[in-house]
Amino acid sequence: MNSVGEACTDLKREYDQCFNRWFAEKFLKGDRNGDPCTESFRRYQRCVQKAIRDKDIPVDGVEFMGPNKDKPES
Repeated sequence: MNSVGEACTDLKREYDQCFNRWFAEKFLKGDRNGDPCTESFRRYQRCVQKAIRDKDIPVDGVEFMGPNKDKPES
């Protein structure tokens, strides 16, 4: 799946590959130390935020998740 911003698609793939590798090779085997994908996520996040601004996509009232953010309660 492509990203909201065409320029962000490669960054999305990079992050997806990193996350999927970490999830399968570490997390599912009980190794929950560290997050090797944080920096690639942040690069992708910045790109998406710029694309949203450039396309004037309304996001008022939308909360975004990311590393070091609390998850909403269910």
